[in-house]
Amino acid sequence: MNTNNRLDREHQAAQNTGLPIVFVVDDDVSVRESLELLIDFAKCQPVLFESAQEFLDQPRPQVPSCLVLDINLPGLNGLDLQSKIANDRPDMPIIFITGYGDIPRSVRAMKAGAVEFLTKPFDDKVLLKAIGDAHQSSRVALEKENFMRSLREKYASLTPREQEVMAMVVAGLMNKVIAADLSISEITVKAHRGKAMRKMKARSLAELVRMAEQLNATQNSTGTRAAAGAVAL
Repeated sequence: MNTNNRLDREHQAAQNTGLPIVFVVDDDVSVRESLELLIDFAKCQPVLFESAQEFLDQPRPQVPSCLVLDINLPGLNGLDLQSKIANDRPDMPIIFITGYGDIPRSVRAMKAGAVEFLTKPFDDKVLLKAIGDAHQSSRVALEKENFMRSLREKYASLTPREQEVMAMVVAGLMNKVIAADLSISEITVKAHRGKAMRKMKARSLAELVRMAEQLNATQNSTGTRAAAGAVAL
């Protein structure tokens, strides 16, 4: 059986269960097998890899997940893998395990965002606690990401004029000022404002302002324009 096909099926099956996923990357088969039993016991879904590249070849999961990662791997090591997934999988906490624990590497791993660094043999209860905390962190990150994706989609559904009016409304400008600046009537401003509110599903001006602030925060943190354009505050 082709290894990649097997891993693809295991990954898809893990997502279909709806259970939190624990990815394990360790080149020691005995470690993988013992971790698989422990993860099953914790009512999570284990997905096992013997190399960093096998893990990278899998699609990003859409359920809470974490990565239990050996620091010493052939080819791409654990610290290098941590660097590679820092941007495209920020919602996936990493728990490092190693048989060769040392202070410089643990410091580097923790500074780069690892949630735990355990030296083999580790206490099962400590690992399970770290996995539970990691899944909660992943769940919160996924919820925030899904909310922001929905917000960007709603903003992108606005027409250019509606985006323009929304930007001026959240900046605190009166309808008559917006009308004068855009050379349109106040009635037209009110119409665009109403459509923007409905499409954004904002129940009040205050909520629309919060939405604009969230879109701008995303824009500023990524260096890209939110959705179809930036909301100028």
